[in-house]
Amino acid sequence: MPTYAAPVADTLFVLNEVIGLPGQAGLPGASDLTADVVEAILTEAGRIASDVLQPLNQIGDREGCTRHADGSVTTPAGFREAYALFREGGWGGLSASEAFGGQGLPHVIGTAVNEFFSAANMAFAMYPGLTRGAVAAIESHGSDEQKALYLPKMIEGSWTGTMNLTEPHCGTDLGLLRTMAVPAEDGSFRVTGQKIFISAGEHDLAENIVHLVLARIEGAPAGVKGISLFVVPKFLPDADGNPGARNALSCGAIEEKMGIHGNATCVMNYDGAVGWLVGEANSGLKAMFTMMNEARLGVGLQGLAVSEIAYQNAVTYARDRLQGRSLTGRKAPDKPADPLIVHPDIRRMLMTMRAFNEGGRALILWTAFQGDLAHRAADMGVRQDGDDWMGLMTPIIKGVLTDKGFENAVMAQQVYGGHGYIREWGMEQFVRDARIAQIYEGANGIQALDLVGRKLTLNNGRAVQDFLRLAAGFCEEHANDERLAPLLKSLKRGMGDLRQALGWLMENAKVDPDNAGAASNDMMHLFGLVALGYVWAVSAQAAGNALEEGRGDADFMRAKLATARFFADRIMPETGAHLARIASGAGSLMALDAEAF
Repeated sequence: MPTYAAPVADTLFVLNEVIGLPGQAGLPGASDLTADVVEAILTEAGRIASDVLQPLNQIGDREGCTRHADGSVTTPAGFREAYALFREGGWGGLSASEAFGGQGLPHVIGTAVNEFFSAANMAFAMYPGLTRGAVAAIESHGSDEQKALYLPKMIEGSWTGTMNLTEPHCGTDLGLLRTMAVPAEDGSFRVTGQKIFISAGEHDLAENIVHLVLARIEGAPAGVKGISLFVVPKFLPDADGNPGARNALSCGAIEEKMGIHGNATCVMNYDGAVGWLVGEANSGLKAMFTMMNEARLGVGLQGLAVSEIAYQNAVTYARDRLQGRSLTGRKAPDKPADPLIVHPDIRRMLMTMRAFNEGGRALILWTAFQGDLAHRAADMGVRQDGDDWMGLMTPIIKGVLTDKGFENAVMAQQVYGGHGYIREWGMEQFVRDARIAQIYEGANGIQALDLVGRKLTLNNGRAVQDFLRLAAGFCEEHANDERLAPLLKSLKRGMGDLRQALGWLMENAKVDPDNAGAASNDMMHLFGLVALGYVWAVSAQAAGNALEEGRGDADFMRAKLATARFFADRIMPETGAHLARIASGAGSLMALDAEAF
């Protein structure tokens, strides 16, 4: 059976040494935050993840969710008790606004905790995870009355939330959606239609479920310009704000999925359900994107989380499993064979996973911190920089970390050999669970197109240029630091490849738009590698300083430096391959007629 230990030490390293979060001046929620408080929060979250949530992961996978004849859904054994513990601990309100009952801590703290919970039990973590996105949408776009009614209960955890976009004929192209909303005399609407793939659409964990539903008001313009957002609760709130009469909506079925069986992914039927407009009519997509961007960063975190737990278990197996002898002579002469971990190819897989996990953690926590600055910093320039970083990195984090998360889950499975293919060891579940993260909240091909088609050129490329200046400035500042020389060399080479790729796109995308589409996936991964290379360089510099000054665990800091060197030597060179593919254009990719396939 798999095990999990939350990477508290590595998370603290990023928060304390790389970001410098505790005592961050000018950031509400952080100025009085001490390192001891952060450690206490993460340690307790790690305990819950390891002791409560992880033991339920395989149970949830085996049992799945059960839909009953009345449309109600029962979650797997232990989920209700675990959610009650989650709710009582206030974990859902960790980074939520104090005005609505949250604790007001920086979002980066909530992000760190969410990694632990997602790694331990991805299916369970999705129930409160969707709620956070719904809270963000209502807080940003809802009326004062809607905020007062829904947010305290959702933040407290007694009510949960969902997002309803997809329809049987309509996934990414939301302009095709057919769900209709008819105005009623009292100012509400009657929502009718069917939504599919609705995570946590029906369950027995909370007293009420608040659905955010995209629909088209009668007579609205065609396409995405005619989409509105509605709040449609499972139970209509009564005069006191408590769950009242059942609304005209139901779970028609639970999708039979490849993975995340412990989460109820529902077909939701709306049969004239009462709903209320969120924000302005025909502006629903803008409101929903608040939730989608929150969700996309959360999905990127899922990729990292599954990669981390798969890596941890692969390391344990590689240490214990005896197979063959080391190429350089026996390492366990008192045993019939050496452990797997002595073999270079096993080390290749383990180091690749470790390097992506630690680099990915630094990147996503740094990005969450930029989100805190974007929303809370007093300086408007700092806010703009944080918002630019978030906008640029959201598709990269979602696409790259979930692609690599799946690859790493497969790699961890490979370490186990035949046992990795057997259910009892748990590795095949990680592979199945990780796969969805590449698909939902906008398939990764859409993330790549969003990066190339929108984010690179937004505000005349301001965010891209700021990133390149930041990375180049770090290289220049530390040019004489011999400890960082190999890392800076690889980072500068990667930046050169990125600049060439950006230049090629500028020259060739207008000539043939297919050139941009053909380049998009490689551009996303090329940019992701450079972003990871940058945070690895910053992390190595912080580890080196701590080592010299005698701060922290010396073995931890030396391991950090060794892993950074591996990333620079063995992974960063992949930027050249991405550049070569980008520069080859769309010719050979689009050469065959559709009929030739």
